Amino acid sequence: MTLLLDKKYFQRLIESSPDIIIAVDKSGIVNYYNDGARTSLGYSPEEMIGQKCTRIYPSIEEARRLMKAMRESADTGRINSFETEFRNKAGELIPIMISGALIYDDEGREVGSIGFARDIRRLRRAQQLATAGEIAVSLAHEINNPLESITNNIELLSQCLETRLTESEQVVENERLDSIRNSIERVRAIVQRLDEMTRKGEYETRDYLAGKRMADLAPREDAKGQPRSDDAPHLTEQSPLRGMSVLVLDDDAAVVNSLADLLRAEKCIVHCATRPSAAFGILRNVKLDAVISDIVMPEMDGYDFYLRVKEEMPKLPVILMTAYYYDKDHILKRSRLRGLEGALFKKPVNPGMLRAMLTQLRQKAAQEKAEAKAAVIAAKAAGASAPGPTPKPIPQS
Repeated sequence: MTLLLDKKYFQRLIESSPDIIIAVDKSGIVNYYNDGARTSLGYSPEEMIGQKCTRIYPSIEEARRLMKAMRESADTGRINSFETEFRNKAGELIPIMISGALIYDDEGREVGSIGFARDIRRLRRAQQLATAGEIAVSLAHEINNPLESITNNIELLSQCLETRLTESEQVVENERLDSIRNSIERVRAIVQRLDEMTRKGEYETRDYLAGKRMADLAPREDAKGQPRSDDAPHLTEQSPLRGMSVLVLDDDAAVVNSLADLLRAEKCIVHCATRPSAAFGILRNVKLDAVISDIVMPEMDGYDFYLRVKEEMPKLPVILMTAYYYDKDHILKRSRLRGLEGALFKKPVNPGMLRAMLTQLRQKAAQEKAEAKAAVIAAKAAGASAPGPTPKPIPQS
């Protein structure tokens, strides 16, 4: 059975649509204007019906472009997903997507047109966020790796200046180094802001020229980047890392070299590799106290590398670091579930925090060695003091 719907029903259906629905006659005079149009554009039906449709276009040329697309359409006067702009009552330009058609009378003469338009600002924003998200992931990695190298070399330079300058000269040069550290911190904060913006879905913009906007990447907190008290190593002859054997693995040679130099300044014995396969060659032939590894590498990621190391050398500590802000593959989480004790270091790695982590690992290893030695001594002492078996009497002949 076919359900017949009256004209009033269809009128209410179109009127209640959230889309912008506008019909015009052949001369462009508006003769229908629904509630969705009123909500989106701000004009009431009384303000629009009987008026030229060009009132809501940014220009007459844009209105003509739409009509030309309809008349030249291969689909008998229909268009789909035609992008243009409307200007609302407040004067704001709204990006829209129109699907519409020419209207003909019973004799096939064009009498007007109707358009179904949708405000696509949210769609554009979602697309912008998706694009920004892809950029943020790549940008974090590509920027944080060189920042790691710069940070390490600044600390080495700071140590060198301390031994070569007078106290008054050190004050001047330290101010310059602090300025560089502050700039590094600001760059890091900007990249982090982009990452946070894309993951929270808060794509914010600000004006930079008349009618032009840009993404607002200014950090939400003051990012003056005051140097942290634990940034500078301040080496002494009693360096707690003296003689510690460390392997540095990263596919970025600049990161490997700068981090190696920083650790050598701490009197560590440093071995370097830019690929996991080369790292395993060192692991199997050199006695190591710790491994510092990147997460995203060729051949295998940090998680697979950690599992392989754990399988072959269960007691060797592994510290993971990454230039990415977002651990999308949950490498760190999975590694911690499998026993990883070292915390994630986001590049640029804070030299003071890394030194503290290595010092802690060395102290833990020394404590375990002392406890094992004490256990052996206790076992030997217990064995020596235990009564022996009672000797059997020798039978008399």
